[in-house]
Amino acid sequence: MDLFDHSLDEQLRSQAPLAARMRPQTLDDVVGQQHIIGKGTLLRRAIEADRLFSS
Repeated sequence: MDLFDHSLDEQLRSQAPLAARMRPQTLDDVVGQQHIIGKGTLLRRAIEADRLFSS
């Protein structure tokens, strides 16, 4: 790791578009959709197992 890597990362994050800064980073950050991505649901298990499917 370089001494300047951290400051560059911080600068890039602070200049990122608002949508990118506010985007949920984990499934737990998604609010109000527990019936879809709550613990134990099909979609959450598929995402955590990295085995997404299409219908």
